[in-house]
Amino acid sequence: MPFLSAHYADIRLFHISCVALSGALFLSRGSLRIAEMPLANHRALRVTSYVIDSALLTGGILLTMILHQYPFTDAWLTAKVLLLVIYIVFGLCALKGAHRRRMRIMAYLAALATYAFIVGVAFTHRPAGWITLMNR
Repeated sequence: MPFLSAHYADIRLFHISCVALSGALFLSRGSLRIAEMPLANHRALRVTSYVIDSALLTGGILLTMILHQYPFTDAWLTAKVLLLVIYIVFGLCALKGAHRRRMRIMAYLAALATYAFIVGVAFTHRPAGWITLMNR
């Protein structure tokens, strides 16, 4: 574990970079899907998404090990994990599941809002995320 702790800043930067890349790719793919462009589900974009999200998860797991903060023990990480599940469900609906355009748009917007909420939870280390900053 000392090896990991020595690289905390690098792992954190890697994790944050993956968050940004993952969000940007979802934003792009979702926009393409709403525009009904086949490129949205191109194999290269799907594989890139899997690679980025796997790297993101790996970075997150390493950070929990370094910080000794764990989901279902620390409230803010529990919120992030639960919101991540919600984000995945909305994302799947937006990119694949919803057959009607209106439902795709609603799922896409809900996924983006959930993504922003996850970032807020990560930024504040509070389950209420950005709402915490509004109450100051």
